[in-house]
Amino acid sequence: MAKEHSFDITAKIDLQNFKNAINLVDREVANRYDFKGTPYEVNFREKEKLLILVASSDNKLDALKDIVISKFLKQGLSSKVLDELKVEDASGGTRKATFKVVDYIETKEAKKITADIKKMKLKVTAQIEGDSIRVKGKNLDDLQKVIKEIRSSEWEAPLTFENMR
Repeated sequence: MAKEHSFDITAKIDLQNFKNAINLVDREVANRYDFKGTPYEVNFREKEKLLILVASSDNKLDALKDIVISKFLKQGLSSKVLDELKVEDASGGTRKATFKVVDYIETKEAKKITADIKKMKLKVTAQIEGDSIRVKGKNLDDLQKVIKEIRSSEWEAPLTFENMR
């Protein structure tokens, strides 16, 4: 009897890498010449899953966002981890950008992923289980084809593949 293999598709982020990236951003901005003497703030609210960036102008805010994304990529995180909610004026003539930290797959997108897996016509099954998608199959090669195909497609959530058994 052949053993059944499986893996999970999730959008979980490594919180420690996320915090490391934020600390690296703070260090880099403190040493950058274009930010000398200007107010800025990088604030991660873990409970609300929000990242708040404050800078003296729109240009500085864009530069700060670019630094954040580059540090995320260096830490192995996707740039899709952040979803911009709003940019507004803050106190003292500064600009404030609020980002939602995306660490889940929306139901609509999860259904689309499972439909795409079924369209591949491989001998695998995909089930939505809470905030992840479990893909099962007897052939490891089929599971690897699924991973390759899902990675090559464009998704809203920062997908990760884990628990390969």
